[in-house]
Amino acid sequence: MRTGGVNEPKIAQNSMAQKKSLRIGVIGCGFMGRAHSNAYRRVSNFFDLSHEPVLQAACARDKSAALAFADRWGYASIETDWRKLVERGDIDAVDICVPSNLHCEIAVACAEAGKIVLCEKPLAMNFTEGETMCAAVEKAGVPNMVWYNYRRVPAVTMAKQLIDEGKLGRIFHYRANFLQDWTIAADLPQGGTALWRLDAAAAGSGVTGDLLAHCIDTALWLNGPMQDVSAMTETFVKERKHNLTGKVEAVGIDDACSFLCHFANGSLGLFESTRYARGHKALYTFEINGEHASLKWDLHDLHRLEYFDHRDEGRLRGWRSIHVSDHGGGQPYMDKWWVPGLQIGYEHSFVHQVADFLEALAQGQAAQPDFRTALATQRVCDSILASAQRRQWVMI
Repeated sequence: MRTGGVNEPKIAQNSMAQKKSLRIGVIGCGFMGRAHSNAYRRVSNFFDLSHEPVLQAACARDKSAALAFADRWGYASIETDWRKLVERGDIDAVDICVPSNLHCEIAVACAEAGKIVLCEKPLAMNFTEGETMCAAVEKAGVPNMVWYNYRRVPAVTMAKQLIDEGKLGRIFHYRANFLQDWTIAADLPQGGTALWRLDAAAAGSGVTGDLLAHCIDTALWLNGPMQDVSAMTETFVKERKHNLTGKVEAVGIDDACSFLCHFANGSLGLFESTRYARGHKALYTFEINGEHASLKWDLHDLHRLEYFDHRDEGRLRGWRSIHVSDHGGGQPYMDKWWVPGLQIGYEHSFVHQVADFLEALAQGQAAQPDFRTALATQRVCDSILASAQRRQWVMI
């Protein structure tokens, strides 16, 4: 029930008038379309920003799906052709939430139309497409960003702060894994709306572009560039029925991938991803070992940053568990939410990314990771696949 009498609507209107509208058009109404739409809707409730996202249009090839999505999330209109959405004069920013094989064409069209471009990860099917996308947005001078949302989990952001402050000293080891188990069944088909990630023509690669890309982006952000990789991949189920053709076809994606690397700072890296780890739905962890200290993080307990400092003296030296939900000491993002000690979730990482993007937009700065930064992750992914195919070390 509203309170405050006849002046309340006027107050709300004045509050809105102080913000600049950023009219959003989202292309793709699946899982990521939902995650991003939720972020656009919630960000202004918790962050004081100069821009206000406005859900202007949702686009999907299926008209009924687009209508249902727009109705649920509050989009003002729909399109069934992404080209028409890009051409519209009432769209400021286009959010690309479709399979990887469509990223390049849409992003280039957006740039040529002068639109802000936000793109799901991985950036593209391969480095060549990614370079084309970078050239397009840089030529047009349009703001751009790629949705590597794990950077915005408060505990992960805090890990970045500690590393940049020199708390760990020289880094020796970086190890990460991302484990799932949802594709083990041999009768699971490939392709189509829900299972495009199993189709190499739509996804480009399997766990390398889907899961390892997250691990790589985080690693490059926390620990700097990689120099070379040695990788192995495996496709455990060689053939699957294709949803679009109805035929049993060869599977072209990698079900599992592990790789070693050398970082430019002299540290060693060890990475593993698979969709064949029974019992794991989304186990993403990383651990970093340094000269003075180590830290580790687990997505399943995303508020906790485990930290060991060898400089602690006496019998109390040991791993400490830092619950990153306080408002003090520079803990990132949490002062925008609830009282200290109360938790947030996976979806809030997208809210944080929208907030950072809008703040960068207001300051005339590049929000990170932008296309050029995400291209570095794409280059590593390409090198991993090349290494696995050649069975040898590959320079990045």
